[in-house]
Amino acid sequence: MDLAAQIRNIKDFPQEGVIFRDITTLLKNPEAMKEAVDRIVEGLKDIEFDYILGPESRGFIFGMPVAYIMNKGFIPVRKKGKLPAETVSKEYSLEYGTAVIEIHKDALKPGDKVVVVDDLIATGGTAKALAELVEEVGAEVCAMTFLIELKDLKGRDVLKDYNVKSIVKY
Repeated sequence: MDLAAQIRNIKDFPQEGVIFRDITTLLKNPEAMKEAVDRIVEGLKDIEFDYILGPESRGFIFGMPVAYIMNKGFIPVRKKGKLPAETVSKEYSLEYGTAVIEIHKDALKPGDKVVVVDDLIATGGTAKALAELVEEVGAEVCAMTFLIELKDLKGRDVLKDYNVKSIVKY
């Protein structure tokens, strides 16, 4: 199945000159959604790991079914202030300002192996911050897999030290 054909392109959103890759059309199509999840699982079948980490919010959409199929735990990565228990956090730069991501302090322990699953890699900033957060608690990022890669934004270059996989490339 051509998954790119299932993703709607919206010009000039959220600002002029940007083409937004809207996955809601893919999610609405049960065959396309299944194909996307199956391809992510297939790309991870030879990697040894303990947990899937999914960044808020679309990483939840793809990370949960992958974790379920692969019989792995799922760890949500949230924006600052959204998790109820004690957290560890990482601040990172955005185009205009900064953001903070968090996981529960007890989510990972030294030696744990994780895979990051998300819908899109653009500049790689969020994924890099997530990897650094994982490494600061002593765990290891075994792979990062994304449904969509925006190649012109060179996020893969930022993540050159990691095993990065993507399904649909623009």
